[in-house]
Amino acid sequence: MTTFISKLIAKVIGPKQGWREYKARARQLPASYRTALDALERYLNYLGPGGDGGAILAELLDLFEQSAANGTPIREVVGEDPVAFIEAFIQNYSEGHWR
Repeated sequence: MTTFISKLIAKVIGPKQGWREYKARARQLPASYRTALDALERYLNYLGPGGDGGAILAELLDLFEQSAANGTPIREVVGEDPVAFIEAFIQNYSEGHWR
């Protein structure tokens, strides 16, 4: 019984811990990057990325962190059409969408 409970707790807390770490890293971004990331995150939540949506967000965060460290303006990262950017970005993931 203890093993079952341990596995259940790990299953529930693991994703929550990863989400908290993601959000903590996102809060460290400069304001314009954080705003863009929040908007893209909302779009992805609406779109419903299949598979591991956390991996998409983690890679997006990595890209934004690297761009901020290099001093690349956010507009150069996402271009003039953020929706086209995120649609192209998620094409790297083979899993479908729930919508």
